[in-house]
Amino acid sequence: MSARHRTNLFLGFAFVLISMTAAADLPLAQISLPPGFTIERWARVDNARQMALGQHDQNGGTLFVGSTSAGKVHAVSFGANFKVQRVTTVARGLQLPMGVAYRDGSLYVSAVSRILRYDKIEQRLENPPEATLVTDRLPSETHHGGRFIAFGPDGKLYVPIGAPCNICEPDAQRHANILRMNADGSAQEIYARGVRNSVGFDWQPPTSALWFTDNGRDQLGDDLPPDELNHAPNAAMHFGYPYCHGGDLPDPDFGAKRRCEEFTAPAQKLGAHVAALGMRFYTGKMFPPAYRNQIFIAEHGSWNRSKKTGYRITLVRLQGNKAISYETFASGWLKDETVRGRPADVLTLPDGSLLVSDDHAGAIYRIVYHDPPD
Repeated sequence: MSARHRTNLFLGFAFVLISMTAAADLPLAQISLPPGFTIERWARVDNARQMALGQHDQNGGTLFVGSTSAGKVHAVSFGANFKVQRVTTVARGLQLPMGVAYRDGSLYVSAVSRILRYDKIEQRLENPPEATLVTDRLPSETHHGGRFIAFGPDGKLYVPIGAPCNICEPDAQRHANILRMNADGSAQEIYARGVRNSVGFDWQPPTSALWFTDNGRDQLGDDLPPDELNHAPNAAMHFGYPYCHGGDLPDPDFGAKRRCEEFTAPAQKLGAHVAALGMRFYTGKMFPPAYRNQIFIAEHGSWNRSKKTGYRITLVRLQGNKAISYETFASGWLKDETVRGRPADVLTLPDGSLLVSDDHAGAIYRIVYHDPPD
């Protein structure tokens, strides 16, 4: 067995161990938030990963939730007061259906090499339709095969294709990039290159520029390299993998081939091994104005660091297109090296509250803001 295959086997085993270690209910009083913010357990959803908002109005709506180890996609129906009414399974038996996106009444789901579409989904929550194949032309490797997906302001579906390894020099036309395509799967093209494994991205209002998280490589010690928050306002930018990490750290195996100066440095270095996943610009009006159009990031947490890190929601503040700070917004899913939850994605509800998915605890939390008393 090759070293690469041994590494992949070990990573898969570690993922299964983490996923099978079901957490007891997280004591929400353990979650630390800034003054005025509170958190509640909003829904119970097995292995909750990416979230996508479906149809919604003043009477309520639907939230779709992907998964990885569960192989299912769920629909969370909520009423006018944003209280959950029911959770329905709308797809099952899929391979790593982590990514969900919604467009024109249809639900799009990533399943490693395939993108599937479920038409008129909200009319069929109790009797889901058969899936329509959008494409089956994506790489089939399951290492970094869970795909966060979303439609951009240009109407294209964006799909990251992670490197099929911890560190290697993959086929640049097949791996370590972010693709975009038409909604029917046609006209696939590479938008960004040198991206090891992005599991979260969003477009900045009002510029419509793409920002994305990227997970750094393993096996360089506890503190290297950083995870990254990247800014990709234009197509064809290269972000360094596998030659350079964090904008200034040559890779010990591949760094001699190309210089760090050839690549786009991250807009913000994040913590090493924090596993930065879902990220969104906060576009609601419930939170104080200082949070408007700033970036929330779900840090899933380290799996192989000697002292665990991550397991929190962080906030990157921007001035224009420049990151000016990186700070913890919500913490407490990790306490005394004991993992009680693993944030995987964040999403703003129409009322301005912030949802947080947690695949370890099988929950979705809702963070709200009330003016603190004088």
